[in-house]
Amino acid sequence: MKISYNWIKQFLKIDLPSAEVSDILTDLGLEVEIVEKYQSVKGGLEGVVVGHVLTCEKHPDADRLNITTVDLGDGTPIQIVCGATNVAAGQKVPVATIGTKLLDKDGNEFEIKKGKIRGQESHGMICAEDELGLGTSHDGIMILDSDLITGTPAAKVFDIENDEVFEIGLTPNRADAMSHMGVARDLRAALIQKNASLELITPSVSKFKVDKRTLKIDIDVKDSSLAPRYCGVTISGINIKPSPSWLQNRLKAIGLNPKNNVIDVTNYVLHELGQPLHAFDAAKINGKVTVKTVASGTKFTTLDDVERTLHEEDLLICDDNGPMCLAGVFGGKNSGVSETTSSIFLESAYFNPVTIRKTAKRHTLSTDASFRFERGIDPTITEYALKRASLLIQEVAGGEITSDIIDVYPKKIEDFTVFLNYEKAFKLIGQELPKETIKKIVASLDIKVNNSSDAGLGLIIPAYRVDVQREVDVIEEILRVYGYNNITFSKKLNATVAKSARTEDYKVQNIIASQLNSFGFHEMMANSLTTPDYIQLSDMLKDEYNVTMLNPLSSELSVMRQSMLFSGLEAISYNINRKNSDLKLFEFGKSYRKLLSGYNEKKHLTIFVSGNRVSESWTNVQKPTDFFLFKGYVNSILSRLGFDKTQNLPVESDIFSEGIAFALGNDTLVEMGTVKKSILKHFDIKQEVFYAEFNWDLVIKLLSNKIKFTAIPKYPEVRRDFALLVDTNVAFEAIYKVARQTEKSLLKDINLFDVYEGKNLPQGKKSYAVSFTIQDTTKTLTDVQIDKIMSKLQSNFESELGAQLR
Repeated sequence: MKISYNWIKQFLKIDLPSAEVSDILTDLGLEVEIVEKYQSVKGGLEGVVVGHVLTCEKHPDADRLNITTVDLGDGTPIQIVCGATNVAAGQKVPVATIGTKLLDKDGNEFEIKKGKIRGQESHGMICAEDELGLGTSHDGIMILDSDLITGTPAAKVFDIENDEVFEIGLTPNRADAMSHMGVARDLRAALIQKNASLELITPSVSKFKVDKRTLKIDIDVKDSSLAPRYCGVTISGINIKPSPSWLQNRLKAIGLNPKNNVIDVTNYVLHELGQPLHAFDAAKINGKVTVKTVASGTKFTTLDDVERTLHEEDLLICDDNGPMCLAGVFGGKNSGVSETTSSIFLESAYFNPVTIRKTAKRHTLSTDASFRFERGIDPTITEYALKRASLLIQEVAGGEITSDIIDVYPKKIEDFTVFLNYEKAFKLIGQELPKETIKKIVASLDIKVNNSSDAGLGLIIPAYRVDVQREVDVIEEILRVYGYNNITFSKKLNATVAKSARTEDYKVQNIIASQLNSFGFHEMMANSLTTPDYIQLSDMLKDEYNVTMLNPLSSELSVMRQSMLFSGLEAISYNINRKNSDLKLFEFGKSYRKLLSGYNEKKHLTIFVSGNRVSESWTNVQKPTDFFLFKGYVNSILSRLGFDKTQNLPVESDIFSEGIAFALGNDTLVEMGTVKKSILKHFDIKQEVFYAEFNWDLVIKLLSNKIKFTAIPKYPEVRRDFALLVDTNVAFEAIYKVARQTEKSLLKDINLFDVYEGKNLPQGKKSYAVSFTIQDTTKTLTDVQIDKIMSKLQSNFESELGAQLR
């Protein structure tokens, strides 16, 4: 939100440096992100002065040029070569002196320098209006008022607006500060706390009067819960034209483009007071103005020339022919103000915030009006803003007020009442403030003290402070005006150390996150909101499972995700499209489903790997990640969690072209595999993606809080190796199982350290080099015991696997 400092000064008589005001506003919670300078003419006409043309003669070597002598008021006339046909002696003209910087028609800056034109010296430039940024004409130089004093800066002559604009990062709860008056009101409260004596100067509407009652348009509000207050008045005999410069400058300073004098006034009052207004061409209104909803499916064309299909809950401003405006959001094409408009119906209203928010989101429209209505505006200034706008329109467009103000306000919106307990306030603030200071702060915020006692204050909160309805809200208001920086704090910090289990979710999550980081993974956090279209990519996702948003931000973010796969693929696609194709990502998050039994929410750990194992380098051979490396990552996580005895089962998910599941008994802990190409194609991903999904809720449930350890053995271990010749279809897993069944107590480890196929081996055979670690934790093994074990292993390998020792 942009706030003009000059505009603020219309409400408060202050002359503080903008940097100081910026700090005060930020301390108040209205964070100023940047302060920009604004000039109604870029450069501010600095270096341009009023010159008096003393002489004007034809250039001896150029028929279209003139040599002039110009007095700049410093007693030393200068020579300027000028090509304008209308230059003449005796004129007062704008002169850009040496060193002045101007803009050309393309907006490029150029500097006025001393030079020679066709052999004659020129010490400046006599300017046309387009060269100064004051207009578009280049027919000749500007001729100024002959009464102007020579040497007067042009900025004073043309009343150049120099302003400073605060860019405020406004939080959504501060609806009261969405205007210059609202910001000025907050600033005044802070300055009063600093002992400044300030009055908030609001625009006077005392001159408002009905000139004649010749154009009355009746108003009918069908549902006052949707439009609690609706005001209207007619103005006739207006002249649509560009706004005066002061009005255009105000709007341009805050980034708005002027349209015409009537539309500019409605925008001006919106940003001045925070009250949106809408002007209808009165000649286009047939019958009365009706505020109502219409049948679902009704077509309506808005100002942007888009035909929209209306919803049965959309609130419309209608005449007897049908809709004219989406209430509080956007005007209609056929009822707006145009160049031929001579009379208007001016609307000022307070609409139900929820209704406006839903309509704006439903039609993907976000306007300055809807932005304010949907957060809650001040219902008490509806008529005041209408009078203010009417007087401004008369000032800039002429015309007469031709009807009484019709104010449909069946049930007054009441102020809020809150009791502030001093003791609770001091406890929450962490410091005891003087009670008189508290009273002074609440008074500066327009909060009335209804009753006072030693225990606290009974307060009446203005209706426009929709964010202050509880005692804690009042305490926050007091604290932000008093100043967070003014609260003292102790050098001693007291804290309570909480006892928690070793298997607390956050602790385990941090351990695994650190492990994945050490493997080169990056953590991601995807949006839990997604598109319903993804259910088409897997039979395991169902439309009836979707948890649908009542008030979606967009159709692409209208449901909660049923699977975490697709948000991860979105991230992978985004990175690949930006030349970052070697990816290792993980996410702790949740999936959501709506079941017959109620809503279901599950937590998962997902990991994604795609691209090469390591980044490209002259020391590394590029090798893509494969299924087995990815399986190693999954196994290492399970091992770190203490799940060493999992089973590998076929995966039942249809998102994998190949995959496996890791189970502990009847519980599936992880499903992992290679994502199907048909799914990757939907995200325009052309490289393999490996995906694993941990059932994190189940992981935490099955974790043991007991610490397992084994004492270091006193007795040595022994290693023996076999070189086994086996058929090529025999897997190491078969050798591992036979060995485990042969010797269960003393055989501690079995390791495959070499595989060979090829020359010097029989056809259909391969060689496994396997090591066996044998150890007895109670005594030292003898050679006889070791040989007996190895002999038994050899015999079983030969009989069960057809193996031979090489």
